[in-house]
Amino acid sequence: MIAVGIDAGSRALKIALLHSGTSEILASGVVDQGVKQEALAKALFEELLDGSGIERGDIDAVVATGYGRDTISFADMTVTEITCHARGVRMVVPDAMTIIDIGGQDSKLTRLDDGGVVRDFVMNDRCAAGTGSFLEVIAERMKVGIEGLGEMVARSRKPAAISSTCVVFAETEILGLLAEGVPPEDIVAGVLRSIATRVSSMAGRNVRPPIVFTGGVALIPGMADALESALGHPVVIAPDPQMTGALGAAIVALGLKASR
Repeated sequence: MIAVGIDAGSRALKIALLHSGTSEILASGVVDQGVKQEALAKALFEELLDGSGIERGDIDAVVATGYGRDTISFADMTVTEITCHARGVRMVVPDAMTIIDIGGQDSKLTRLDDGGVVRDFVMNDRCAAGTGSFLEVIAERMKVGIEGLGEMVARSRKPAAISSTCVVFAETEILGLLAEGVPPEDIVAGVLRSIATRVSSMAGRNVRPPIVFTGGVALIPGMADALESALGHPVVIAPDPQMTGALGAAIVALGLKASR
């Protein structure tokens, strides 16, 4: 039988299917988020079932997490993304002690105890200039895809100082730097360093390695390096970092099935 985790994030919707007996990932998928979140979730769910030859009757439990979790009416239960990322990260990096999750609308830093249980967390959902949506704005301004930001950072020789915490002011600041002739690659490198500095401020001095980086922003080359520099500790990118929330939700679903 099979457990399903759905992570209805602000920028992408992710689904993972786990085998109830072996905890093997049988199928997973990601689609861009939209207005009709449940319709997107159902379509991706059916696509994963069809592609893996799984029948709807084989599903034991469905757990939803993320910003849009309450829109998924076919979920048996909803759980916060803090809990789900902790469970998902501990499955792929069993000794993880600190989780950094940078998504489309917020940044989160979660501390775990030795058993992998959430000890505490801090969230930054007011500073839009520290999230994935801001990087999308920067990529559009630089006329590259979001994946192209990493290539620009690799060419940087002197990251620019970006001080604004508001997207509007930060974009104005960036336009000013471009007008001054600052190389675009140095501006992008400065943006990544600025985001990393904000995460470091959230963490304070209480950061215990191993530190695992999750979320869509973890896919941008150079972001993990910027975090390492700001935190003073190595940062490990979770395998398939976009999927850790959905994976954790599926693990919770395994427990839900077992309790029935």
